[in-house]
Amino acid sequence: MLLISHLIIALSSLVAATAAVIYPSYSKLKLSYLLTAATIATGTALVIVTHSPLLSSCLAGLTYTAVALSLIVAAQKRLAKDYINND
Repeated sequence: MLLISHLIIALSSLVAATAAVIYPSYSKLKLSYLLTAATIATGTALVIVTHSPLLSSCLAGLTYTAVALSLIVAAQKRLAKDYINND
């Protein structure tokens, strides 16, 4: 059950971050932060509970985190640009 929750949260996180890039808003960024943190938390719990190999889990987690954070940074820049242009 934890694995399914982890996958759903991770995919939702990427969808939310992508939506934040396309249509930037503060609430979408907050949702992206929350879902990214939840994904990292459930991934850590999965590694602890299932005693899975740490190296492969860390590589997958680092790849996910890099993609998610890249999307979040792009969304932040677009939101800041929109904010500056609207003033």
